[in-house]
This record gives sequence, C-alpha cells and structure tokens, in this order.
Amino acid sequence: MSIAGGYYKAIEAAAELKMDVCQLFTKNNNQWAAKPISDAEVEQFRTTLKSTKVTNPLSHASYLINLASPKDDLWEKSIDAMVIEWQRAEQLGLDGVVMHPGAFVDSSEEQGMQRIVDAIDRIYRAAKPKQAWLLLENTAGQGSCLGWSMEQMGWLIERTGESLQVGMCLDTCHVHAAGYDFSTADGFKAWEKESKKLGVLDAIRALHLNDSKKGCGSRVDRHEHIGHGTIGREGFVRVLKHRVLKKLPMYLETDKGDTDDGEPWDAVNLRVLRELADS
Repeated sequence: MSIAGGYYKAIEAAAELKMDVCQLFTKNNNQWAAKPISDAEVEQFRTTLKSTKVTNPLSHASYLINLASPKDDLWEKSIDAMVIEWQRAEQLGLDGVVMHPGAFVDSSEEQGMQRIVDAIDRIYRAAKPKQAWLLLENTAGQGSCLGWSMEQMGWLIERTGESLQVGMCLDTCHVHAAGYDFSTADGFKAWEKESKKLGVLDAIRALHLNDSKKGCGSRVDRHEHIGHGTIGREGFVRVLKHRVLKKLPMYLETDKGDTDDGEPWDAVNLRVLRELADS
C-alpha cells in the first residue's frame, strides 16, 4: 500500500479493504536517499496499527540494492542502504523487511552468493535489529538474478538464518516462473519436497501471493491477478491449504487500479483468495 500522506495511510488503506496484513515501502523504492522517520510518524503509524487491528506489517527494500554486485562501490552503497532499510523497519515496529538477494552481473553465481552472505553479516551487525527480520525473496531467475532455485535459497539461509534474523518470503509468481510448477499437484509436491529437504520450507515467514502472466520456467517476472495467470485458482488452493504455508501472513503484489465494473482489483483478489481458502 502507498505511504503517500504518511506511513499510517498504508495501514488505513489496508483496513478499508478489510485486509489483515500490509506491506509498504518506507522510502521511495527507486531512490537511494531517505528522509528520516520522525517520532511523531512512528507514533501515528503504531497507533493506527492498534486501532485497525492490521497485523504483520512488512516493508520492501529498494530495488536499487544489489548485495551480489561485483562492483565494490555499488556493493558498499547497497550494504549502507540495506542497513537503513532494516533500521527503518525496526523503528516502525515492522515484522520485517523483504529484499531481493541480488544479481551477480558479470561475475559468477558462486561469487555473487558469497557476496550476499558477507553483506548480510555486516548489515546485521550494523543494524542491530531486535524485532524486524530480513526476509530474502525468491526471484524468477531473470538475467543473473540469484535466489531463484530452492538450492540457492537453502544455501543462503544455511549461512545466515535465525542467528542473523534472516528468513524467507516466498513469491508464488517468482517460484512458478523459475520452474516450480505450482499449477499442478505434482509440481507443487516436488517444490515442497525440495524445499523441506534444503531447509527452505521452515525458513519461510511470509508469502507474496501473485499469479504469473508467463508460464512455468519462463524466468520472466510478470505478476497477474489471482486466477487470471498460469498458476490458476487450483494452484492457489494448494498454497492456501498447505499445512505450513496457511499459517503464515500473505501479501498481494498484484496490479492496482479498478476492474471494468469499478471495483478495486485489491478487493477482487482478496475476495478470490478468501473464497479459495474456504473452498
């Protein structure tokens, strides 16, 4: 939800649509600079959380951050920016901050993965979080982006994990586009088996629920409204009723705007998901 007009506005907007949880940016996601959060803004945000009963607020880190970058200047800048992102989440009392692991660009997968781990260790020690967790989001695997396979996610979690307050945010569009077929029972079971074996399943603390415009294995990150993409309604039933996943907070990242009938797409997607969960 948008924070235009104040951080608390995102929570009010979520509550108006009868949402239980909310994700927001704590700064402009396409800029490095961030205006400090005032004590008054923190107080108003936390008061609104209590009055609306919206829970499990998350933030999403800037898309400019790349902890896998082989360029030292960008890597250092990304580390500094991620410290601020984590501290802002902590200041507002959020459950966590979601971050894309990064892209190795012109280095190698191995070098990029190690850069991420080394960076997270530094970030954790500098941010000193008490409440907010850092949630690594799986990617669709476009270009040199890391974190698309459960093997990569498991490797990262094994080397960071609970001791550094690092968990995972599972994005359904990304996992499907990366090659785990959530549109079929067999594909979902294969993902579950691999995730459990690699320690990924137990590390998931939140989900992004998005259908996918492109097909399984396309490596293209294009979100679609629930049931309108290549995962389909049955795919989301499996997610919503999974013994582990169903207990976790879930967030929509589908396109905003209204349907032809003038109903907000957020309301439509939320209704569809609740119907599927109750089916």
